[in-house]
Amino acid sequence: MAHVDYFERKLDDKRRLTIPVEVRAEFASGVVLTRGFGRYLHLYPKSVWEGDVEAALNASTSILDEKTADVNVQFRRGKTEAELDQKQGRLTIEQHLLDYAGIDKVIVAVRAGKYWRLMVPD
Repeated sequence: MAHVDYFERKLDDKRRLTIPVEVRAEFASGVVLTRGFGRYLHLYPKSVWEGDVEAALNASTSILDEKTADVNVQFRRGKTEAELDQKQGRLTIEQHLLDYAGIDKVIVAVRAGKYWRLMVPD
């Protein structure tokens, strides 16, 4: 099977994104969708969120570490968890996340290591 690092899709009228068949297995554990560092979204397999991201977000030993707090707020604000529908591999994206990223109808998805960056086309 081909290795997919990029795809472009149109959302349907119910704000659903269809994930390509070639990468659906990555999301068997579920999906976590968050704001990114910029005006884009991060799409994580739930297993990556639980194993890597949560550990990074909780890495500070000080409850007063402002940098860690800022990153936590950035990623947890608006965070949603979901499952892909089994039949067509679709994910519903909440309107507030689409608004944050400036996404109207078309989404470009680019692999960024263990997660995907979702953004508007150039």
